[in-house]
Amino acid sequence: MDDGSLVDVFVFHTPAARKAEGGSAAITALIDLMASETNQAYAANGVIHRAYDLIPSPAYIVLSAAKTFRHLTYRPNELWQTDFTYLQVVGWGWYDLSMVLDDDSRYIIAWALRTSMQTVDVTETLDLARAKTGVDRIRVVHRPRLLSDNGPCYVSTELATYLETHGLGHTRSAPYHPMTQGKIERYHRSMKNVVKLEKYHNPWELERAIARFVDDYNHRRLHEALDNVTPADVYEGRRSAILARREQIKRRTLAQRKRENLHGHSTRNRRAVSLETQAQKSGLV
Repeated sequence: MDDGSLVDVFVFHTPAARKAEGGSAAITALIDLMASETNQAYAANGVIHRAYDLIPSPAYIVLSAAKTFRHLTYRPNELWQTDFTYLQVVGWGWYDLSMVLDDDSRYIIAWALRTSMQTVDVTETLDLARAKTGVDRIRVVHRPRLLSDNGPCYVSTELATYLETHGLGHTRSAPYHPMTQGKIERYHRSMKNVVKLEKYHNPWELERAIARFVDDYNHRRLHEALDNVTPADVYEGRRSAILARREQIKRRTLAQRKRENLHGHSTRNRRAVSLETQAQKSGLV
């Protein structure tokens, strides 16, 4: 083959190349040679990649997150989530909002608008939560546990001493894993979507706006994750009665609709028979 025919075979497999000296046998041999060279190149590449640890091993594939937590809560005051978020006051700067949320019911137990995120800000918010729930006035076997992130105020010795003094446990989330506190993080988003619609020029205006939202969230806003009852209904033990009453109303409504549909169908049949009889008597049919 001349140079032109070889190029034709190597690149394009054109009719001119197929008619060249050697014919189809030469083309087949050349294709086999190309495949062999390609396989050797890939094999060499694989050796290099493995030597420099560039090929991920199946043993190191990251597992997907579970759909639910391993240790679920089943009653109020079993686990309290706490966290800070920040809000701006025009001319005053940024304020830190400390909150305590009940994990089982998502009920906002206590909150405080602070000017810092120190341990004292955490303990004073917990004082409000303890006073509201009365966990110190009654003797209980399982006292609340605190779930927090790893911020400086939550890993301090002062907070550890405070929790030990009042018999409260403490669980901290994994570093860089805010999903552990997903409930309070989601609450912060819902709260900010409403509260940040307005601008506030002094701290007490912001406090009033937060208080209005917390009251609406706890007592009037139906929560989809709680079977469409309010956090207060779950926290105060009314969810089962509400859901049972809804089920009764649903059954009565379905029975009533069934009766109405059957009655309406019978009425339509009688009307149709009556019209047909009248037509026959009048000689129209």
